[in-house]
Amino acid sequence: MGLSGLLLAQTPSPLTPFSEMQSLNDGWEPLEFPKIDQLSRYELTTEDGQQVVRATTDGGASGLIARVRLEPTDSLILQWRWKVSNVFEKGDAREKSGDDYPARIYVAFEFQPGKAGFFERAKRKTVEVLFGESLPGNALNYIWANTLPKGEFVPTPYTEKTMMIAVNSGSEQVGQWVTVERDIMADYREAFGEEPPPVVGIAIMSDSDNTGEKATAWYGDILLTPVPEP
Repeated sequence: MGLSGLLLAQTPSPLTPFSEMQSLNDGWEPLEFPKIDQLSRYELTTEDGQQVVRATTDGGASGLIARVRLEPTDSLILQWRWKVSNVFEKGDAREKSGDDYPARIYVAFEFQPGKAGFFERAKRKTVEVLFGESLPGNALNYIWANTLPKGEFVPTPYTEKTMMIAVNSGSEQVGQWVTVERDIMADYREAFGEEPPPVVGIAIMSDSDNTGEKATAWYGDILLTPVPEP
C-alpha cells in the first residue's frame, strides 16, 4: 500500500460504504431527472465475495447520490472500484446523442452566485421556488468512456459547467474490476481554472437515455478523504 492508500485507510470517509449498507437508503438517495421517466435500476448484490451496488440501464437514466458538505482542501482524494459489462457502441462524450456511460461518478460542487450572470441566477431562483431545492454549481463527471481517450477532459455537450473526465476508455477492461483514484481538488482546478468551492454531493450513475443501449455496472465502495498535510 502506497502513502496515499495508507492515509485513505486511516481517515474516515463521509460516504457510507456500499459493503456496509443494509438498504440503498443508508446514506444515499435516488437521483432522478425531469423529463426522464425510464429509470436505471440499482440494487445491492454480492459480487466476488463483497456487497456492491449493481446498476442496470436500458434506455433510461437515474442515479444514487450522497449529499455531503465538504469544505475545499489542498487535496481531496476520491477512490473507488467498478466493473462494467460493456461500453456503448454509440457512446460519444462530445455529442448529445452519445452522452451516455455504463458507469460514472458525479461530483457536485456548491453554486457560486457571485460568479454567475443575471439570467443564470434568475433561472436557479425559479427552480428553488418551484421544486424547493438548490441546484449545484460546477461538476466533475468521472466516466467509463467509449472512444474518449483515457485522461481526457471535455465539457459535456449540454453545459460547460460540467466537465467529463475519462478515467477508463474502451472495452479492454470490460468485465474486470478497475480501481480508480483521483484528487478532485486538482481535477477541479485543471477543469475550471479556479479554486474549488465546497463539495455538496457524490453520485453514481449508469445512463443510456441518449443511445438507447443496455449495460450493467457494479460499483464497489467509494472513499472520499482529505490528505493530511505532511
